[in-house]
Amino acid sequence: MKFNCTSSAAWLIIALAGCFSACSSGTSNTIAYPQPTPDSAAKVFLPGIVSKDTLDFNATFTADGKTFLFARSQNRKYMIFQSVYSNKQWQPETISPLFDTLYSNVDPFVAADSAIYFISNRPKDNSDTTKDYDIYRMAKLADGYAAPEYLAAVNSDSTEYYVSVSRSGAIFFSSYRDGNLDLYVSKKGVNGYERPVTLGNSVNTQSDEHDPLIAPDESYIVFASDRPGGLGQADLYISYNLNGQWQTPTALGHGINTKTYEYCPYLSPDGKYFFFSSEFNVKWIGSDVLKR
Repeated sequence: MKFNCTSSAAWLIIALAGCFSACSSGTSNTIAYPQPTPDSAAKVFLPGIVSKDTLDFNATFTADGKTFLFARSQNRKYMIFQSVYSNKQWQPETISPLFDTLYSNVDPFVAADSAIYFISNRPKDNSDTTKDYDIYRMAKLADGYAAPEYLAAVNSDSTEYYVSVSRSGAIFFSSYRDGNLDLYVSKKGVNGYERPVTLGNSVNTQSDEHDPLIAPDESYIVFASDRPGGLGQADLYISYNLNGQWQTPTALGHGINTKTYEYCPYLSPDGKYFFFSSEFNVKWIGSDVLKR
């Protein structure tokens, strides 16, 4: 069965061991991770709250580390839920009040400047009749968030999937715009976002590539693909950026890839843990699995 984060069912070589924390978004807040934390094997994250008997996927913490956002399939829609850390524990999940429930909203990502990126099938304006998903951004304000902004320079007439933003503001995402599901990047220039370009044949293939996780310093990218030679319906791969060139991707080890579908990779803001989605749940493991 075909999956991705909105489907109907769904680094540069690292020289120092501490680089993953140094390459994080720069947050100084401490995340109260649930105990026990995973060791050499991936664990289901917050079972009974984030991971239940539903299709639960995505992972992103707000900049202060006190709210965890994820997506859930519910009533034929994709909705963004949250769990808030208070009273020394992660509270039961609720629908996030940051997103409306008129349309499907999914794939939230909190950038280094605390802005929230996500995709939605809402119409971009009153004349929009195309039923596709586009990328939106909500800027962080002193008293909350701005209204969702349609990123016209990034979106196309096709569907855009799964956003990951580097520290420089570059947006990495996947799109069907050229007839195949591939990875793209839109750099942030002085006049706004630039025209997206493909990551090239060293990463993209005739198979589907989607759900990118870009390192904050753009030294590596993790993504999902159903290319031949994988273990399951789709696996997670990593490509390192060496002198500005993406190297041949390799499949992630440490038992991350299975016979099912792995997707939605994410790095915690402090760089300590790698999150991904598999078997209808959100899972996590130490970020050492991303070291070359």
